[in-house]
Amino acid sequence: MSAVKNVIKDNYNMMLIKDYLREAIKDAGFSHAEISKTPVGTRVSLHVTRPGIVIGRKGSGIRELTDKLALNFGLKNPQISVVEIEKPELSPSVMCTRMAAHLERGTAFRRATMWTLKQIMEAGAMGVQITISGKLRGDRSAFEKHAQGILPRAGHHAEMIVEEDIAHVKTAMGLIGVRIRIAKKENLIPEFEMRVDKTKKGKQDNKPSVIVEEILIGDNKVEVIKAVGKKDNAESESAVIEIESEKMETLETLEEEETKLK
Repeated sequence: MSAVKNVIKDNYNMMLIKDYLREAIKDAGFSHAEISKTPVGTRVSLHVTRPGIVIGRKGSGIRELTDKLALNFGLKNPQISVVEIEKPELSPSVMCTRMAAHLERGTAFRRATMWTLKQIMEAGAMGVQITISGKLRGDRSAFEKHAQGILPRAGHHAEMIVEEDIAHVKTAMGLIGVRIRIAKKENLIPEFEMRVDKTKKGKQDNKPSVIVEEILIGDNKVEVIKAVGKKDNAESESAVIEIESEKMETLETLEEEETKLK
């Protein structure tokens, strides 16, 4: 039983760490964390949309995170590396957080849902399903499902290519839950592969998609993996929410289209 208790304790501790990171570096667009034990200590890889916010000025953010993980969660010698997400719109965790922020601002849930669907599909997803439930309109709880594209529901393909995440929003009406499932084309293993003539490939195919940088903070080296060619002028996730809220006003919902037809 001691081995089982240790596994349960480790999993519970990992859940607490991820909940803490979701709130602590929320403005950096936190997606997920990969935690693994090494002979030297504990390696923590943070996948975010904006690494600069995590690192902080002169490494103050990294030092604070390192101290918190060591003192509050008992990680031995945590070594943090920051990985920039190439396409935030294909990350269920990032999109759940963004949609939750829109709902907290008072945006209509259907407008926020349609906008999120549009953003995910335009980023190149194979399919997406958004389930929103809770006190949506009145005193009674309700739920709605919105889907677009191809999304496997069960079987091997669903396990391989579909990723999902859940977020909860506290509103004046009550608690609302948001669940986003995204099917990625990159994870799909085709049965037949089309051969491409290598002589016709352009020079851009050899360009790396990421750049690896090492930043020395005190006695520790922090590895930062940045995506190449990412076009995003927003400084933080709060700025992204502000920009999207303005653009969202131009989006017509199904209710508005029905009103016009009447």
